[in-house]
Parts: sequence; C-alpha cells; structure tokens
Amino acid sequence: MNVKMEKKMKCVLILLLCCHVASPGVHILQRMSGCEWDDETGEINGYDQYGYGGVDFLAFDSQTLTWIAPKPQAVITKMRFDAHERRFESNKNFLGHQCPEFLKEYLRYGRSFLQTAVFPSVSLIQKTSSSPVSCHATGFYPDRAVMFWRKDGEEIHEGVDPGESLPNNDGTFQMSIDLNVSSVTPEDWQRYDCVFHLSGMNEDMITKLDKTVIRTNREKPADTVTFISAAVVVLTVTIVTAVAFVAYKKKKVICSTSPPDDGSEQSERLNPQS
Repeated sequence: MNVKMEKKMKCVLILLLCCHVASPGVHILQRMSGCEWDDETGEINGYDQYGYGGVDFLAFDSQTLTWIAPKPQAVITKMRFDAHERRFESNKNFLGHQCPEFLKEYLRYGRSFLQTAVFPSVSLIQKTSSSPVSCHATGFYPDRAVMFWRKDGEEIHEGVDPGESLPNNDGTFQMSIDLNVSSVTPEDWQRYDCVFHLSGMNEDMITKLDKTVIRTNREKPADTVTFISAAVVVLTVTIVTAVAFVAYKKKKVICSTSPPDDGSEQSERLNPQS
C-alpha cells in the first residue's frame, strides 16, 4: 500500500489589535501572518491576512504578490497597500525567506522530539465469538499512521470497519480497525493479517489473525476444566476427611464402652488366699 503522509511544518504569527473608532464600542482588528513549508517537496506557502470585527478584511496573495479585498469596504485599503512599496518588499522578504528560515531553525531545535517515532503495542480483541475481531494499536507517536486488514497479502475493504486515531493521556495515540469474521472459515483465518504503518518508518507491524492470541472476556474451556478438576479434588479431600473422622469417632466410642478391669479380681490374682 502506497501511503503519502502530509508532512507540512507551519509557523504562524498572530497579532490582535484593539482600536477605538468614531463609532461607539470597541472594534477589533486582527492580523495573522505565517508560512507553511513542505519538507518533502520544498514548497513554501506564505500568508498575511487581516480581519475586522471577526470578518475577513484583507489577504496577501503570495503567488501574485498582490492584496485581495473580499469586501468592497476593503478596496481602498487594498489600493493603498499595493502602492506601498516598502510594505510590499517587507511582505515578500518575510513570507518568502525569513519565515521559512525561522521554521527550519525551530525544526532543528526540536528535531529530536518532533521526529521521534514510537511503535505501538498491537493486540487482537474480540468481545464474543460472534463479534468482529478488532486490531488495536496503542502507544504510538506521531499520529500519522494507518491500519488495514489484508487477505493473502492484499488490502481488503469488505467487512472492514476502520476507526480514527485518538489521543492517549501520555501524548501518544491509539487506533483500531475491525474485521467481520462471521463468514471466515477456520481454515481461512491464517490468510488474514493486520498491518500497522507509521509515517517515516520503513517496516510495518504485521499481526496474524490467530485465535490463540485473541484477547477476550469469554471463559476459556481450559479454565473451566481446571476449575472442575479443582472442585473434584476438594470434594474428594472432603469425603476422605469425613470418612476418617467418622472412623475415628467410632473407634473412640468402642474403646470407651469396654468393661474396666475388676480391681478385686486383680488383687486376688496378685494375693491368692492360702
């Protein structure tokens, strides 16, 4: 699968200017100036925009190097800016040179953090035997990642329900993609796998569709057998203990009911009459 990820770096300078005019109240003039740099194509797109009262007022077109007035009220200002040579040269220099250089400088400072890729842990999850199998990846960074299911090495879309990338509390991301396995025969499970692709990494993470590794809330038969075996052992020990206790009590009763030795007879045997 050929995936092209958007890798644009953006630098934006926002100025908020409040000014009083002749009309009552406070009016707000906004200015947003910045640039975008695509580090793959080298394309640079600069912009300088004005807003007045929350509405677009004036915008500089970096391609034609002219000002655009979206409203009739801005036409006079547009003509004034177009005729201002120093403003024109300043915008041309900032948007075409200074801003991209600032952006590249910031990128160099933060390269160790911004370009660090972290692979996720991937697991297969299924709620019930009739539920779809979810391929879940969590703990990856950045969020420029895709997941898809394959059959015999080819990406499939039928019976697949993709999810979106969601943030984790630690700054990493997670995503899932479901596969409906209700029509997949046990013999065909080995033909499917889940692929996780992270932007900037050459290798993909591939997880085979395998029943033995699926995490589920269902009770496994082996656990049931173990529980039954343990119960049988406990029952057997209980029965043996009970039998031994009864035998002990019976023996004690027999011993306690035996006639005691007659003291007179014993004395007579020891001291026979002459």
